[in-house]
Amino acid sequence: MSHETMTLPHLLLPAGCGADVDALALRWKKANGPLMGLLTRFGGRLEEQMAFLPAGFRDRAERVTSAALENAWAVARQGGKLPGSGDRGTLAVAIGAGFAGGAGGIMGAIAELPFTITVLLHAIRREAEKQGYDPDDPWIMAEALRTFGSGSPVAADDGINTAFYSARAALTGPAINQLITTIAPKLATTLGQKLAAQAVPVMGAVSGAAINAAFLRYYREMAAIRFRLLRLGEVHGAGPVLEHFATATAQPRITKA
Repeated sequence: MSHETMTLPHLLLPAGCGADVDALALRWKKANGPLMGLLTRFGGRLEEQMAFLPAGFRDRAERVTSAALENAWAVARQGGKLPGSGDRGTLAVAIGAGFAGGAGGIMGAIAELPFTITVLLHAIRREAEKQGYDPDDPWIMAEALRTFGSGSPVAADDGINTAFYSARAALTGPAINQLITTIAPKLATTLGQKLAAQAVPVMGAVSGAAINAAFLRYYREMAAIRFRLLRLGEVHGAGPVLEHFATATAQPRITKA
């Protein structure tokens, strides 16, 4: 057996753009590594923590998440700003919310969830601004919401690869509601680990603060990568950029000699 990294020819990109995409791929790998491993250490597998949670928790978490996404969207559309406009300020707000929610156990964590989602969306919108986009543009707001539903802009199982770089069509209320309905179950499952960890009596506030910090860093990175790829795609073509990114993030394959 020999271990070889299978490389596919990239579609043509300028050298500078290819290096930029490679750097984004490296950031994506790092963000999906030890950082999110923190959730496993704090929360463990959701299934193993379900004994700590009330009956019907999954359904309730999904309903709360869906409502929180709708509320966060509404706040964002009104130009709502959170305390601490800088990255450090947003981090402080997220940590404070997690600490307060965790101190209240599972009920406190559920009550805190809508605010935390609003904080995360605020951070995602800021990453769009850094790439020169108007975060109030409905197209960009939709991409911000999609950031919650995927681990990668080219993931095959979340539909993002077909929606990414979509035309800047006007998004109606029903279209946004459908998008939220699609994203909410995935986000609820992800945030379920956070709630499960906060339900453990010994961890409480400390775990809530640490996990909120981890989620903020993760989604901020996902947004930074997403909107940078979006910008590169507008300049160099979506197909070549996404193909290069997909190849750069692919896991090495084991082949027989």
